[in-house]
Amino acid sequence: MYFKQIIFVALLSLFTILSCKKEEKYQSTALITGPDLRECICCGGYFIEIKDSTYNFDTIPASSGIDLSDVTFPVAVKLDWQHDRKCGDIRYINITRIKRQ
Repeated sequence: MYFKQIIFVALLSLFTILSCKKEEKYQSTALITGPDLRECICCGGYFIEIKDSTYNFDTIPASSGIDLSDVTFPVAVKLDWQHDRKCGDIRYINITRIKRQ
């Protein structure tokens, strides 16, 4: 009887360990709101809202599987990013990793 309990607990523990997925951690959650169609020297790319700020970005990693030319905006995402450049009042970011939510 005792042996059956040990086997049961071991199998239950193994099942629990194998069924748990480790959640990937991302720096931010954001909303890609659409392309920047304004006609100015610094304009272009796409708008993205991160917290209370709006940024522009030019590209996303090809490995993301997101095709921005074939989505319905807005697109909720998780991402890792860093400040890239500023041109006038437009702030650009560089997206290093991104995933749809």
